[in-house]
Amino acid sequence: MWSIFKTVLLYGLMFIVIYTAINWWRQPVMPASPQLQLTDYQGQVVDLAALSHDKPTLVYFWGTWCSVCRITSPTIEKLAAANTYPVVTVAVQSGTDQELHRYLNQNEYGFTTINDQQGSIFDDWQGQVTPSYVVLKEGKMTQGLTGIQPLWLLKLRLWLSSVF
Repeated sequence: MWSIFKTVLLYGLMFIVIYTAINWWRQPVMPASPQLQLTDYQGQVVDLAALSHDKPTLVYFWGTWCSVCRITSPTIEKLAAANTYPVVTVAVQSGTDQELHRYLNQNEYGFTTINDQQGSIFDDWQGQVTPSYVVLKEGKMTQGLTGIQPLWLLKLRLWLSSVF
């Protein structure tokens, strides 16, 4: 029994180390001169630096075409609806403003969304995969991550960014 436990523990630790390394390698990277004042798909100005001044802000890069994002976007909707931390999403190459509006309505998503039609914002952040996440505090990136993230972990990361 002890041998099985040690083996499971060893493989578990190896998985965590490899997953963390891959996540770190794939995470977005803040540009040297980031554009933090953007316009959402409805024409409203979104100032990420101002939003992140008082509380950490989650920036979520996703796409309507992304199958993994269909799993993660409802979590982002819950986080945004809780209104504890600002949440801004960037829809990467997801069609016109009208197509994006239709998609958001069909899925009952109310989060603030920037339409990155050509993917230039995502490219500026050196994004490699969707979904990707960035936590901003006072206009600076404090954390970056990718993949499926549970709600409790996103809340924990935002809280940690507010504390440290």
